Amino acid sequence: MAKLPDKIKQISVVHSHLINSVVAACQNSKYLDFLEIELKKAEANGWIELIKRIRKILNGSRKTNLLIGLDEEDAAIVLSILVGLQNPKELPKLNQVDKSQFAPESLSKLLIAYKNKDSQAIELLNQMITQMKQSDGDMKMMGKVIEKLSKNDLNIDNIKKEMSEQGKKLVDDLLNLVR
Repeated sequence: MAKLPDKIKQISVVHSHLINSVVAACQNSKYLDFLEIELKKAEANGWIELIKRIRKILNGSRKTNLLIGLDEEDAAIVLSILVGLQNPKELPKLNQVDKSQFAPESLSKLLIAYKNKDSQAIELLNQMITQMKQSDGDMKMMGKVIEKLSKNDLNIDNIKKEMSEQGKKLVDDLLNLVR
């Protein structure tokens, strides 16, 4: 369980804040109060099964049977937490848009599937947008860009102004694929 597959790494980047917060709280109880606020928000958003598993992890469980019965995304989050507890180097970086994790080709395919009313794409993209917009920096701005693009709104110049050069390049690459 030392290395995560690429698909799980991609999901873990989107949920990096939650994953890192859980690992931090497992390692230091002073973070539990802050995490509890996040867990209640997640429960209110319908992440009941995921939060049940996270609470088990917070109570000391480290068994992979926590993955049983979870959908792919929730299982990826739980697995990322478990791996991160074993090897902190495997934790997703916070607030980082990395082209290898969010390749424009993958995002453009997801946006096309979203526009074609693919239910899995709609669910995944909406969750990505929500998580990304709760972050800071390029990650937050990228969430805003993806949200606009999902609505066929190409007016994103104001958002790009707030991004790093790497973030701007990622947006330009994405735009070239969805136009």
